[in-house]
Amino acid sequence: MSAQTPTRHNGTNGAAASTKGQLDASKLNFDLTTALKDIPKPGSVELWEQNVATDHMVTCRWTVQNGWDDPVIKPFGDLTISPLASCLHYATQCFEGMKVYRGYDNRVRLFRPDRNARRLVMSAERVSLPSFDPEQLVELIKALVRVDGRRWLSEPGSFRYIRPALIGTGRQLGIQIPKEAILMVTMVCWPDFSTEVPPGVNPRSDLRLITSRNDTIRAWPGGFGYAKVGANYGPSFASHCEAQQAGYDQVLWLLGDEGLVTEAGASNFFAVVRDEKTSKPVLLTAPLTDRVILDGVTRRSVLDLVQNRLSEELEVREAKFTIKDVEAAWRKGLLQEAFVSGTAFFIKNVSTIRVGDFNIDLPQKQDDGSGFGPRIKSWLKDIMFGGEDHEWGVIVE
Repeated sequence: MSAQTPTRHNGTNGAAASTKGQLDASKLNFDLTTALKDIPKPGSVELWEQNVATDHMVTCRWTVQNGWDDPVIKPFGDLTISPLASCLHYATQCFEGMKVYRGYDNRVRLFRPDRNARRLVMSAERVSLPSFDPEQLVELIKALVRVDGRRWLSEPGSFRYIRPALIGTGRQLGIQIPKEAILMVTMVCWPDFSTEVPPGVNPRSDLRLITSRNDTIRAWPGGFGYAKVGANYGPSFASHCEAQQAGYDQVLWLLGDEGLVTEAGASNFFAVVRDEKTSKPVLLTAPLTDRVILDGVTRRSVLDLVQNRLSEELEVREAKFTIKDVEAAWRKGLLQEAFVSGTAFFIKNVSTIRVGDFNIDLPQKQDDGSGFGPRIKSWLKDIMFGGEDHEWGVIVE
């Protein structure tokens, strides 16, 4: 196959302003079903399969000729795409992960949806997919929640997972930007990974991590670790399975010969280390500067809360650090706690990090709620479920 020079079409990222159709939530059409599905029970096997969607979905088609069509809410179902679709061959796809919550006040909320929408636009640009106004995506998400939320989020304290995704569907081989794409939003039943375990598994409130092998890298400077694209995840599944077979939950991904700490599985990683000179606790997390890690919405919220509410107790330090730094702090008794953050796991404490032939065992005092991780988790949960009136909790009327 001869190489082709990619050309960027009007209406895609980086193009000049286009008069073609823009994504417009006000033009949303409705095709609602009367064949309603059964809802999985809490803790059921069906819930842990993570493949039961609500009754409806949002779809919107884009073409290089016409731009965005009018979006539609229609019954959830399979897509029909060509075997030559760009997303099947060249990974021209990106997605988001977020949740919708039924608060204890019975109101429905999204958590900082604007950040997810803007990140999807950024990810789309990285894989040459069409752009759109992120506010319009937020409105489409709200519309789906209004249609399915009453039935699928009936209990206060419950939540559902929302998956916006954008895929290149043009039937074309060769190195070229997709000429067609589909934007979709689905809502899926999801277990609470931060507190629950699958049926038949012994309950545990912590995560056990194992460092990545020297011959395996998840993301690197100049790559696409900062974008939420499928190519960031599929290649890591083999390492994830190896970790689970060895008795661990996730891989702590290291980078370079020095072993820079980046992410834990698909979550952001935090360590609380007492500064040897000042004795003040420091919240360490990898920086965004090299675009190696994802700018997680929960990660950003953790940092914002610490800076606004814990600045006198805990110093935030977004800086490069190595697994040897973590080990040295542990051996000196300076490593107080570690936790991960993300949409799936929310906030979850780390109890063990396997490094080579030894374990770094974290202090167990974090399990009694006295650690910084549990405090931050409690604040976030209050915002998500309406225990605290906060601008991050966007009410869907």
